[in-house]
Amino acid sequence: MNGAAAKGDFPYPASSELWGVVTAVQANYYWVNFHGITAEALRQPLEALPVSPRARPTLLCTRRARLKKTGQQVMVGDWVRVEEPDWEGHRGAIAEVATRQTVLDRPPIANVNQILLVFALAEPTLDPQQLSRFLVKAESTGLDILLCLNKQDLVNPETCHHWQRRLQQWGYEALVISVQQGTARHTLAPRLQGHVTVVSGPSGVGKSSLINHLIPQASLRTAAVSGKLGRGRHTTRHVELFELPQGGFLADTPGFNQPDLPCSAHQLGHYFPEIRQRLVGQACQFNNCLHRDEPGCGLETDWERYDYYLAMLDEITLESGLTQRREAEDSLKVKVGALGQIHQEPLLAAKKYRRVSRRRQRQGLEHLRYDLPETLEELEDLDDLEGE
Repeated sequence: MNGAAAKGDFPYPASSELWGVVTAVQANYYWVNFHGITAEALRQPLEALPVSPRARPTLLCTRRARLKKTGQQVMVGDWVRVEEPDWEGHRGAIAEVATRQTVLDRPPIANVNQILLVFALAEPTLDPQQLSRFLVKAESTGLDILLCLNKQDLVNPETCHHWQRRLQQWGYEALVISVQQGTARHTLAPRLQGHVTVVSGPSGVGKSSLINHLIPQASLRTAAVSGKLGRGRHTTRHVELFELPQGGFLADTPGFNQPDLPCSAHQLGHYFPEIRQRLVGQACQFNNCLHRDEPGCGLETDWERYDYYLAMLDEITLESGLTQRREAEDSLKVKVGALGQIHQEPLLAAKKYRRVSRRRQRQGLEHLRYDLPETLEELEDLDDLEGE
């Protein structure tokens, strides 16, 4: 990647090429915002552009055919080089994608260095087990985690302090805000400045309302919590990147209520700060200890989320067993004998036993050579046979 960048900043290339950041992806089109635009890059003054100097120029771009042929995908958050910009028609073509610093698969976004995990203190009710799943998912990315509890105005101060103390025992510092009362701009905004932050959390906790509060021009659609189910409604349908007024970016993502557990049984313990803290200076007898009644386990079980850990461990173990069973069943075929008996046989690898097509065979001159007789007598015998 051209040029160095501080944490949270997009690296700006030290050249006259036109580089921007992908803020949204819709079908095969990409919205590119020129965050680091300069007069040298455009070869004309910024005031000469057909857009407001305060607004970032944005182009609707396609992807070059050579990127498609090489399988190069373009994601939200990518730093890309744009060719043939049409400023009047707001069009362009992405010719190159810079090396990514980080990549998330769910949601699909690149170059993020911080996760803002948003939960609500009420409406919907804060579920500690659901919060633990989101925290494990966030821990698995290796990014910095910023935990935020919204809707402070719906609960009393004792409830807020209770959850802050409780989460501190888990190993997390929680910021308590109220978007309705306008406290997020003073409490949360300084923690987002200079970072590329992805906002995550269940539906209905106020993620879109929070972004509208921090970035009024975003104008995201919001919805009330379902009174019948007590859960939020999905309002965000795709990933989109918004520029913060004080610098940095916020990525809004679709809300979901049950994130997957992207780890193996042996990795799960590394994503609990309580386990990491309790195993400092001491180790289990076995390296593959799952901290579940194993002999020589050095982990104490007197912490709140131990039952949540065991439940996740059982879920991962069960899912792993089902996956192995499906793989074993896929490798066998059922055969019925002459008397109706049923038995299983292993499937043969099709590619291993498939005959190679003659069109794929390279036919050289060695395939066309004839075995000529080495002596004159052999040649005369061959003429006699042809005469007969």
